[in-house]
Parts: sequence; C-alpha cells; structure tokens
Amino acid sequence: MWGALLRRGLRGAGGLRWLSSGGPPWSQVVSEAEKIVGYPTSFMSLRCLLSDELSNIAMQVRKLVGTKHPLLDTARQRSLAEITELIHTAFLVHRGIVNIGELKSCDGPLKDMQFGNKMAVLSGDFLLANACTSLAQLQNTKVVELISSAIGDLVQGIYYENSKSSEENCLTDDIGISRWKEQVFLSHSALLAKSCQAAMELAKHSAEIQDMAFQYGKHMSMSHKLHSDLQPFVKESSSDTMAFSLNSAPAILHQEFRGREAWLKQIREAQGKGNIVDYKKLQEAIKAGKGVTSAIDLCRCHGNRALAALERFPPSEARDALANIVYAVTRFP
Repeated sequence: MWGALLRRGLRGAGGLRWLSSGGPPWSQVVSEAEKIVGYPTSFMSLRCLLSDELSNIAMQVRKLVGTKHPLLDTARQRSLAEITELIHTAFLVHRGIVNIGELKSCDGPLKDMQFGNKMAVLSGDFLLANACTSLAQLQNTKVVELISSAIGDLVQGIYYENSKSSEENCLTDDIGISRWKEQVFLSHSALLAKSCQAAMELAKHSAEIQDMAFQYGKHMSMSHKLHSDLQPFVKESSSDTMAFSLNSAPAILHQEFRGREAWLKQIREAQGKGNIVDYKKLQEAIKAGKGVTSAIDLCRCHGNRALAALERFPPSEARDALANIVYAVTRFP
C-alpha cells in the first residue's frame, strides 16, 4: 500500500495539516487509502478470490513482471507491496513458535505443541521463499539489496527481542529509550522504511525522493509501535487490565525516570505466588510517573517527522491519505 500511495502522491492536489489532538480512526484512514490504491492492500478479499474475472486479470498483470510491457511499472509496484506483505506475514508466523521449555502440563499435549512449531517454521519459510523468488523477478539489484537488508534487520531485531537478561527472575531489559528505538527500528520499522524507498527506486525517482520515502516509512512505523505500546495505558475503559510488555516504551521510559533498581523493586512488589505479575498494580505505577506522557510525546514527535518527509512530495489525494495514517497513529483519547 505504501509504495502505491507514495507513487500516486506525485500527482493531484491536496495538502497537509500538522498533528492535532483529533483525526479519523485507523480503520477509516486505511479504508480511504485502499480506495485510492484501488484494491485491498493487506490481502485480496474473499470475493476477489472467488471472482473469475478479477482472478484472471490479476494473473495476467502478474505475468507482466519481468517483461518490458508499458504496464511494467504498475505491475512492479503491486508486486513489491505483495512481497513486503509476504515477508511481514512470514515473520509473524515464525514469531508464533512456542518455547517448549516453558510449557506446563496445563498448556496441552507436548506433541501438539511440537507439531505446531514445525508447521510454523515450514509455513514461514515457505512464505519467505516465495517473497524472495518474486523479489528476484523485479530485476532491480538495488531493490533486491534494500529488501534483503530489511530481512536481515528483522532477524537481528527479533534476536534482540528474544534475548533475555541473565539476571535471575528478570522480566525486563536494562535498556534506555535510545536502545529501545534501535531495536524497534530493526524489528518493526526497517521493512516498511526500505520498502517505501524501494518503491521510489522502481518508479525511477531521485535519491532525495527515495530518502524522503524512507524517512516517512521509518517514522510512521515508529509512531505506530509507540501507539500500540500505549494502548494498555490510554484505553478509555479501565475496567479490564490489559497485560503489557515490561519492555514496552512506557515501561522503558518509566524505568529511565525512576531508575533501574526502583523499577525492579516495583516489579517484585507486584509479583504474587508463582511469580505471577499483577499488571494492574504495575499499570498504576507507570501511569503515576512520566512514562506514559513521555511515550505520547515521543509518538507525536515521530509523527511530525513523518509529516515533514511527506511535505517534500507534491500535494495530492494520496499524500493526504498517507498523512491521515500518521494522524490515526498519533491520536489518543
């Protein structure tokens, strides 16, 4: 979706507005962006898959990739978006692998878990292999280099996420917000940022335009991750306590303000029998500090940097759609 929208952003008319407290919700802006691109961007809908006419058209357009047909650029935009989605999905499937060593008898039969792990590995590898095959068919060495490096970034980022401190019973990493940003870029932002840049390369735009697309993808996805991390702390309904990662942005910022030892003490005080964490108690502790407000400020800071990158593109309906995505992920109750 991002590549197609950015390319459409080179034509038409429109304008940007700076971040404010309002803005449409995420589902609405994604729906509007899909209308501009002309098709559902994550996966084809069931109706499309069942329609012979649409399926035949899609198959014929796919055959254009790798040829010199005038519609080649459009086919490659489309193909790059599918490749990015395949890679993203492959790593989501891989993240579903269960740590067998941490399983308890109440979690279910061990053989079922082992079989599920095998299927997750095979399914993820299959999607990744298909993505790499399609990537080679684009016949652009710079694009291949960009997306390949993004895959490497994803692997490194997931490795960091799964690397736990050797300290006994440590539930949170001893990192600051700078280190958190580096890890999030690798595991979340690199693929989108480099895909946006690759889209501009396929459309034969200058290095400056490619860098602006990279910056938009990077900062928008950082805002999206911060927005996701903040949800347990900003939900309007406080009746249900959402479990959250103790390595999320609000928790990391809270640790920076309180200090490592004070934060570990709060975690220990929130642990009950069997080291079960009382997330309600920790949530209240983080809310009482500066972690939540600082994370909101950081989310909007990255949002503003994404909007600044978009300003380098001519006004258009597509640019407005990309801006609305930023407004959606920087909108809080």
